[in-house]
Amino acid sequence: MDLSVNGMMIDEEALQQEMARLGPGPVVQEAVRRTLAVRELLLQEAGEQGLLEDGAPRSAVTFADRESEEAVIERLLAQEVRTPEPTEDECRRHYEAHAARFVAGELVAASHILFALTPGTPVQALRERAGMALAELVVNPALFAARAGELSNCPSGAQGGSLGQFGRGEMAPEFEKAIFDTQATGVLPSLVATRHGFHIVQVEQRLPGRQLPFEAVREKIAVHLAARVQERALRQYVTVLAGRADIRGVALESVATPLVQ
Repeated sequence: MDLSVNGMMIDEEALQQEMARLGPGPVVQEAVRRTLAVRELLLQEAGEQGLLEDGAPRSAVTFADRESEEAVIERLLAQEVRTPEPTEDECRRHYEAHAARFVAGELVAASHILFALTPGTPVQALRERAGMALAELVVNPALFAARAGELSNCPSGAQGGSLGQFGRGEMAPEFEKAIFDTQATGVLPSLVATRHGFHIVQVEQRLPGRQLPFEAVREKIAVHLAARVQERALRQYVTVLAGRADIRGVALESVATPLVQ
């Protein structure tokens, strides 16, 4: 299906280049089409705002590389999407509501079984397979090490899935959140989805840390809150632009961000 924004075609070569970078699969393909459509939408808006070379319209500009495109998009967003800095009270409320996240020296000893998501893997079938294994281990956790050796796509499977001890910031964010946002031990009742695949996690031990004072984490909280507000503002901005554009070949309702990370 052809992909175009306001009559401007996005060529197949660009689609294939992004697919080669991110990997095959229908979910990735749809995400690539959305991303390229949003990038083109923003570049056209940059032309309307006179931000392209010599104030030229988008149709008259060819970019030498992706970095040049991103520089233009960043200028546009800096000009058009302004977000307020979080206040001291907002930062303090966030700290008080999520105090468990601001602990230093907290350690966990855990094991996992990884059902790896590789190019071409049927995601739903993989999830169901992981879910069946989880259901068995919730009932009979003594089988965890044996099942890790049989099923895990991680080298740790040879050690019963053991990851040893680790603290915050050492694992994938989704994996870390699932473990440190709870005080549960044993086999966690839900699969943990990360970019690597689906994990069954068993927490063997928790070693408590010390609570960091608000003053020590205030800047970190401010950065986090500002990024969250900016993400919402970017979504809204792209939604407004998409609502008045003629976009064919993809729907933009589920766009996460205007730039490929």
